[in-house]
Amino acid sequence: MGASAGGFKAFSAIVAALPPGLSLPLLLVQHLHQDDNGAFALHLAAASKLPLIEPCDKAEIKPGNVYIAPAGYHLLVEQGGTIALSTEEKVNWSRPSIDVLFESAARLWGERVMAIIMTGASSDGTVGIQSIKASGGLTIAQRPDTAEYPFMPQAAIDSGAVDEVLTIEEIIARISSLRLTDND
Repeated sequence: MGASAGGFKAFSAIVAALPPGLSLPLLLVQHLHQDDNGAFALHLAAASKLPLIEPCDKAEIKPGNVYIAPAGYHLLVEQGGTIALSTEEKVNWSRPSIDVLFESAARLWGERVMAIIMTGASSDGTVGIQSIKASGGLTIAQRPDTAEYPFMPQAAIDSGAVDEVLTIEEIIARISSLRLTDND
């Protein structure tokens, strides 16, 4: 999942509503100021019933955990089900970048990944959504009229690569309905 401006409110609503024991991992990218020092993750963790982790490089991705990209690092997924953190160039003026996470997830998980783009004032996430869609994954955008900043979800929708346009409540229900299989 990715968000920018207005993301704390959207992510808080989602992690607060998801039940403990969720059978899949969630990876979040929020555009953060480089001096965040973990404050965003700490405040979001207070709203979550799930373990919320600001991961280290090479951390194992486990079902039921919420991983949030640390400030100043791109968050990627890599072979073996681990997280990679990168300080490579900013993408869409951002590090972490939503596109970077989504593109790595498309390469690794293909049709087994769901990408959600929410509130924000940039187009970060649109290229990643297109990668997820091309790999056969499920793509979702927050309904722009319910987003605090509608530009980011609208850019994804306008790309033609979004399967579903949902409210935050519908996104929560969609995530809650998913289950990992033995092949995931």
